[in-house]
Amino acid sequence: MAVACVAATTATAQDTNRELPPTIAIIIDDMGHNLQEGRRLVNMDQPLTLAFLPYRRFTEQLATLAHRQNKEIMLHAPMANTQNFSLGAGGLTPDMDEHTLSQTLRRSLQSIPFVSGVNNHMGSLLTQKLEAMDWVMRELDKYPVYFVDSRTIASSVASDVANAYQIPSLTRDVFLDHEQTEEFVDRQFKLLIKRAKENGSAVGIGHPHKVTVDYLEKHLPLLDQQGIAIATVSGLWAMRNGNREMFAEGEKQAIRPAYAGKIKLGSEEGVLLTPEDRDYGVIK
Repeated sequence: MAVACVAATTATAQDTNRELPPTIAIIIDDMGHNLQEGRRLVNMDQPLTLAFLPYRRFTEQLATLAHRQNKEIMLHAPMANTQNFSLGAGGLTPDMDEHTLSQTLRRSLQSIPFVSGVNNHMGSLLTQKLEAMDWVMRELDKYPVYFVDSRTIASSVASDVANAYQIPSLTRDVFLDHEQTEEFVDRQFKLLIKRAKENGSAVGIGHPHKVTVDYLEKHLPLLDQQGIAIATVSGLWAMRNGNREMFAEGEKQAIRPAYAGKIKLGSEEGVLLTPEDRDYGVIK
């Protein structure tokens, strides 16, 4: 009887998934340092997922507004890269011991209002290191957050370690805008939809560049007539997992807020990114 019930439940979940339209989730990274484009993204009708860098000038303000507009909020955790680009505040590096890395990550989580998940900013170096990823996931496992591997390098072990800890996790399928032209964004957006049609769902990552925001404002409202759905990351995860809850009530400890406005960072409250402070686009 138990086996029959499990089989019936599995069949029902599979039937439900077959009935769903192809679904995309779009994560916008590097939130917190561009107020104008950030506001435009926050005010879009579609359920975008916004990934905020810790301690940036507009992180707390935009994340709070985004939550009111029913957007999902992530920590965009800066991680060491192979090109030695500066990480800014909250950066995780291979020379850290476990205590320092865990404390830095915890404080970054605490600095993001209404945080639901984490993905890596850059990270082409750190996400290859098994021990560092073990420390990252050991810390994240304490809290009700999911993890998305931005996959800035093919040899990343981040998603494998997240899965080993049974942290709800997804992996990026398509970068939308590592070339900042409308033609390129259009090609990548169409690739994201193609992947969703092939696999049922797909995850895209973009940034708050004007060309990207302009494109999304124009094209996201057209998804319905194309038979394509858009969901938050947690919504897409639920769709892939039989609509079950990520976390049981009381299973994880709450993240105690400690927002950037209350934290001194040298002589400034926030740190702005430079245009070259990324290594996205390593994997096409």
